[in-house]
Amino acid sequence: MRKILRESNLLRVNKNFYKLIITAIAVTLCPLTAISADEFFEGDTASVQAEETSAVLSAEKHERVLKDVEIHGLNVISTEMIKDKIHLKSGDIYNRDTIQSDLRNIYDTGYFTEKMRAIPVNNSDGTVTLKIILEENSPVTDFTIEGNTVVSTEEILAPLLDMKGKPQNITHLNNAISKIQEVYTSKGYILARVSSVSDDPDGTININIKEGTINSIAISGNEKTKDFVIERNILVEPGTVYNENQIKEDLVRLYATQAFKDVTREIEPCPEDPDTYDVVINVQEQRTASISVGGGLDSVTGVFGSVGIADNNFRGRGQRVSLNGLVGSGVILNDASIQRRMNMQFELSFFEPHFLNADTSLMNKLFYRDFGSYQVPLAIERRFGGEATVAHRFKKNPHLTSTFSTGVEYINLKEGDFDKIAGLFNKYNVPISERANQLEGGLFLSLSPALVYDTREGGAVTRRGTLASIRFSEDIGLDGFNKTHGKLQGSIKQYIPVGKKSSLSFLAKAGGKIHGDNMPDVMAYRLGGPYTIRGFKMSGVGTGDAFVMGSAEFATPIPFLDRTRLARKIKFLDNVRLTAWMDAGKIFDNTLADTLYDRPGYAITAGVGLKLYIPGMGPLSIDYGIPLTNPGPNGNKNGYFTFGVGDLIY
Repeated sequence: MRKILRESNLLRVNKNFYKLIITAIAVTLCPLTAISADEFFEGDTASVQAEETSAVLSAEKHERVLKDVEIHGLNVISTEMIKDKIHLKSGDIYNRDTIQSDLRNIYDTGYFTEKMRAIPVNNSDGTVTLKIILEENSPVTDFTIEGNTVVSTEEILAPLLDMKGKPQNITHLNNAISKIQEVYTSKGYILARVSSVSDDPDGTININIKEGTINSIAISGNEKTKDFVIERNILVEPGTVYNENQIKEDLVRLYATQAFKDVTREIEPCPEDPDTYDVVINVQEQRTASISVGGGLDSVTGVFGSVGIADNNFRGRGQRVSLNGLVGSGVILNDASIQRRMNMQFELSFFEPHFLNADTSLMNKLFYRDFGSYQVPLAIERRFGGEATVAHRFKKNPHLTSTFSTGVEYINLKEGDFDKIAGLFNKYNVPISERANQLEGGLFLSLSPALVYDTREGGAVTRRGTLASIRFSEDIGLDGFNKTHGKLQGSIKQYIPVGKKSSLSFLAKAGGKIHGDNMPDVMAYRLGGPYTIRGFKMSGVGTGDAFVMGSAEFATPIPFLDRTRLARKIKFLDNVRLTAWMDAGKIFDNTLADTLYDRPGYAITAGVGLKLYIPGMGPLSIDYGIPLTNPGPNGNKNGYFTFGVGDLIY
């Protein structure tokens, strides 16, 4: 067997050629004359010479009984294997058609040459002995593999080694080549192919592989976006082996810049070298500058209106710039500790997705916030400052991201209702001088490293995966070093799919002060409200130096709604979920505010809700929760509604 395997990757025998051979060498078989190749195998690629003694010819009109079948010419292949392919057995009536079928079965094993003979011999007792003479293909002694760089030789040899020491077998070799092809395809190397197969006289089979090298990468379709913005998101390079999985990751990275409506790729063989390929990245740009006006209802900001201006492809460089403002009526469903006051927030942000390299980004923010304080009772809180965050995704584990944030923030607290707070201090026999400690703010430099692990599936509605994070924050008092403190916080949320569209999720979250005896109350942890313990007002469970909480939630589409004509017309209804949930949490080292308002410090609640998942923002939620533990005198045993944007883990 000396054959060359071309692009089809299959070794084929020239049927017409062998038919001519068979026709030329076939001789008479009982009971009639010589049989051609087409008569013998009806088109199969075998060459069989059948011979018959004159004794058998003379008895051509009489049925003969087969006495025995003898197999000759075997070296490696067992006699039992051949006899399993033969239907004509001792004692059967000798039949030429059956012999034809049996010889075809033997040849189809792939181990034998076309020099196959079936010789019937007449015995003195009137029976016939059939002698089948075979010639095995040359045995396979070894393999050589050439051209592989991205798949190991061991992986390629795995489907071939079973052939070693056996006669060459075209069928088995074709199957092995198909498996080699599958190995490459499973790894994303869809252009790789076995280009040729040949054998040496010593029985060595040589396999050559063309893996599909990239000759060039071109970009098409961009008008505003700079070429380098697209190029830096394409991590595959000319000269490397084409990998569909890597290209898909690059296209997803490009699409995530929000500068394009569509991103595709084209592959063409290089005219100068058909074994290499030219790749074209086609992008379809979208309008990235926008002005937004909105409004809504939120437990924290109350009834609010917002306005924003943004460009997600600033100057065609893939950068994002936005300026947002929000004005709200203030915290709704709040307890008596929160001063009713208009909530105002303004933020200017700049995002550089490619900071130093493709796996690192930079976010800068300037902000101003003015609202009734959630942690310090009856105080007006004002914050302004700036923050820069560098995020780096690990190459070895793309689910893992490290971040480092640094910023300067000024926090100012002033009295909102002195008479009311003085009455509370007097009621609980707390010296009014303690109020100054509650109103402690200051200028802080923050340093905050963190790790985030995210395996959540894509799509608007999350049903599968894990989101976990751990963060350490060091806040250095620039106007009083005694206020310096450090905090550590971690969380993990696991999503489990249920059925086709429902899900079950579990959240565990905890945080605490690591050091610093004079951490201001305004920087304390709090529980209660839409982002911690639902069914309680903001900070209604308590505020303190540490906390622990957990949540379990079942989310499912509104029954039967997804099957209605309305749902088919209004696509966003696919992103609506009914929820049933339970929250629990506890505050440690409570602040003075918990004493003044007799907060319980711990809580377990259960409730139901409705979520609308918005891509890029998270869920808009309305929940109604009922406390299962004592809510305290300022709580409500019948529970509360809460409204929120985003998920509990944040």
